[in-house]
Amino acid sequence: MNIKILDSWLREHLKTSATPQKIAEKLSLSSVSVERLEKYNNDWVYDIEVTTNKPELMSVIGIAQEAAAVLPQSGIDARFKKPNVELPKINIKKPPVMTIKTDPKLVRRICAVIMEVTIKDSPQYIKDRLEASGVRSLNNVIDITNYVMREIGHPTHVFDYDRLTNHTLIIRAAKKGEKIRTLDEKEFKLSGGDIVADDGTGEIVDLLSIMGTANSVVTNRTKRVLFFIDNVNPQPIRKTSMELGIRSEAAVLNEKGINPEYAQDALACGIQLFEKIANAKIISNIIDLYPDKPQSTLIKLTEEKIDSLVGVKIPLKKSVEILKSLGFGVVQKDTVLEVTVPPYKSGDDMTIPEDLIEEIARVYGYHNIPNALPTFTSTEYVHLEKSAIYWEDRIKDALKYWGFTEVYTYPMVSKELYKGELEDAVTIQNPLTEDFVYMRQTIIPSLLQIAHDNQDHEEIKLFEIANVYAKNGKDLPQQSMRLSGLIHKPNVSFYEVKGIVEQLLNDVGIDQVTFKPLPDDHYGSELSLSSHPRGGRLQRSGSHDSPGVVSLGVIEILNDTTIDFELDMEILLRHVKLKRIYKPISKYPPIVEDLAINAPSSVRTGDLIEIIK
Repeated sequence: MNIKILDSWLREHLKTSATPQKIAEKLSLSSVSVERLEKYNNDWVYDIEVTTNKPELMSVIGIAQEAAAVLPQSGIDARFKKPNVELPKINIKKPPVMTIKTDPKLVRRICAVIMEVTIKDSPQYIKDRLEASGVRSLNNVIDITNYVMREIGHPTHVFDYDRLTNHTLIIRAAKKGEKIRTLDEKEFKLSGGDIVADDGTGEIVDLLSIMGTANSVVTNRTKRVLFFIDNVNPQPIRKTSMELGIRSEAAVLNEKGINPEYAQDALACGIQLFEKIANAKIISNIIDLYPDKPQSTLIKLTEEKIDSLVGVKIPLKKSVEILKSLGFGVVQKDTVLEVTVPPYKSGDDMTIPEDLIEEIARVYGYHNIPNALPTFTSTEYVHLEKSAIYWEDRIKDALKYWGFTEVYTYPMVSKELYKGELEDAVTIQNPLTEDFVYMRQTIIPSLLQIAHDNQDHEEIKLFEIANVYAKNGKDLPQQSMRLSGLIHKPNVSFYEVKGIVEQLLNDVGIDQVTFKPLPDDHYGSELSLSSHPRGGRLQRSGSHDSPGVVSLGVIEILNDTTIDFELDMEILLRHVKLKRIYKPISKYPPIVEDLAINAPSSVRTGDLIEIIK
């Protein structure tokens, strides 16, 4: 996840003498990664990458508090300035009607308030901050929702209150086949289980935490708005967002599981902005539905455990300082720290001592931890024969030295490139383009496409080691690794490809390989029986075709200029071996016999040789 923040905006909540360059450097060493620092008019903009397990840092407030914890570790003065916003005290005797019904299984918190507003342009500083953050300014009401999301880190939304004709919102799971039209005028059919809000008549007016709908969006004629903040179950959000291909910033944030405690801060910040730049007048009491409020938790840490996990001795005083700067409550009792995790810091990643130690190590700075391996109490020897990576590299090196070029192709293919029955294909629900709809079940068509795109080369030798995919009932697709190769040149010989495959298998310790012809219809009319070799199936002991044999792969002749092969890497890796047995040269002179044998054309040469041996 990436976030862009203006330096002047950051310094509203961070008191420090550090330059933007120094802030970027220290944050990158100990916390988030500042990928770029660019000049923006008379300001600087930080382009920051935030890891997906730290959604609380996707905000100006989050980065300011983080910088206030990180900078002092390098002797730089820094102090976090908490935003001075509080919910107003409201007691309206006859507020407008607004009914919100929720499902506790879907909803963690809902905050809302109704206001009269004036739609107009936003002040220039709001526009500048949003546009520097990569958000387009629309009008003051919409801009406030985006501004609050960037500053506090919790997405917000506004409904046109008067377009909610029943003044009702029912938060529920969508039924399969229900349709919505989003505010960007795109129509979607829902697969079911999506979190939606309907207006009490069954009509959907919001795709919660992802995108609003066209039938409730704020317009230039809007007079009253429902400022609405929802914090819901993140799993359905991720599912819906990926299925429909709606990757809004709100969806990306909400699917990470934002702490519901931030909803109140977002509501207070939003109300303050509405009053400041939209002439807002609050006309309802504040709605706050919070069915399962988290409690503070206590986690005990010992100095010994901190030093053991980090791998370097960190003064306990330093650990206390770091935890307090991040907003935790800390009480020290000798070498034990009793750390209180407040509700706004709670979550699945803040439940055990290791979670807190990770926070200490991160802010202390991984670069301050010595580059030395710990002492091992036991040694486990690495056996190359058991390493799949070793064998893959060995195969790649062999093919490289024999003139092949390794390629990397997409595992998704179009209808034209998919080989097999489409009803058996693993289909992508939300493909990026029509060329990436099906997960391939063979790599060969991808190699053929590359050969086709490089027809100006007289000779082409390609290979790829990658996964192919097959349906696996209702479970995730079954993946299996394949080694595929292709030779394209004038008058290419089957025996050349057969020799390459045999030598490759011999190099990895597989020498008992036999060939048999493919069925006439196995790969189409280009194949024929092996009495006049036009294709062969490689086999090895242990198969379904006959006792003690297993199918390893195929060599396929497509035409006079193109031959391909594909081997099952998983089977191959089960039979590879490094052990070599030396056979001394016979001390007796060889006896060479030239045998001429009459046999029916149905008898294979390989079978005759085996009988003679």
